[in-house]
Amino acid sequence: MHRQNMTLTIEPDLLEEAHVVATRRHTTVNELVRQYLRQLVRQERQRLEAWGDVKRLMEKPSVRLGEGFPGREELHER
Repeated sequence: MHRQNMTLTIEPDLLEEAHVVATRRHTTVNELVRQYLRQLVRQERQRLEAWGDVKRLMEKPSVRLGEGFPGREELHER
């Protein structure tokens, strides 16, 4: 897979803590950033797909709910 370089500006203390996390996970800060971005993109894609489904259902519902609620007289017929 082809990769591109990017420049990231980050506070030194955050970078140091990220190094600690990466070391505990037996990986690199670079890989942590890649994993985070993959997850972010996947979640956004899923969110947009779900919103598209909701919009389609709102525009063209697949069920009909009927005439509405019965009136008081209908409910209390004896």
